[in-house]
Amino acid sequence: MKKFFALLMALCMVFALAACGEEPAPETEAPADVTEAPEEAESDLAYVQDKGTLVVGITEFEPMDYQNADGEWIGFDADMAKAFAESLGVTAEFQLIEWDNKVMELDGKVIDVVWNGMTLNDEVLAAMECSNAYCNNAQVVILPAGAAESYPDVESMAGLQFAVETGSAGEDMAIENGFSYTPVVDQATAVLEVSSGTCDAAIIDSLMAAAMVGEGTSYADLTYTIQLNSEEYGVGFRKGSDLCEALNEFFASAYADGTMQEIADTYGVSAALIAQE
Repeated sequence: MKKFFALLMALCMVFALAACGEEPAPETEAPADVTEAPEEAESDLAYVQDKGTLVVGITEFEPMDYQNADGEWIGFDADMAKAFAESLGVTAEFQLIEWDNKVMELDGKVIDVVWNGMTLNDEVLAAMECSNAYCNNAQVVILPAGAAESYPDVESMAGLQFAVETGSAGEDMAIENGFSYTPVVDQATAVLEVSSGTCDAAIIDSLMAAAMVGEGTSYADLTYTIQLNSEEYGVGFRKGSDLCEALNEFFASAYADGTMQEIADTYGVSAALIAQE
């Protein structure tokens, strides 16, 4: 038995000495802090030039964007968009959109730009990269010509039912003034609602009103009356888009060489034009 315990003790001492003789395993060094270079932001300009088209989101809005007898999109905005696209070496394509979905269509790359007499309000400026203002505008009230004298001011219109384009500055004015209103797909439909008698009045852009209602138009029995605000038009791109700066440079050039003035004269918006630098 003594021999067994002596052997056991000897083995324990051997294992203890072996353990003491082992060098500790080196600690694993933490990996160096490697900071990856940020990816270069995608260029909208390069994207548009690569595909060869500038897709322009619009609604039917005379005198800015509307179709002629041949189905071609024309108007001040349409002609300016074509000229801008040409300056980029691409072709302008026009895509009808629901105005209330314009930011979603833009961010989803269904369209490349919103160019349709767009009011530069706080919501638009927060959601898009916006160009310099290029036209003055206002929201005005459309009424049957025979009824206009009965509604000389906002207070007298309190009981009317208005038609307004969904998501438009006209809708903003209806809300601000406490009017009852029916939202419709675009401003042309808002005018039609008044003409057909389904709404008492409409709120639309003054530039459109001058082209669409009154003597010599398709709505000779309608007129526009009081101005509810004053505003400016701009063009909207995706946030951070380098196309915006390219358009501002184009605006300055087109204004300087008379192209912008010539197109404005063609569509009767010269008085609203804002000088570009």
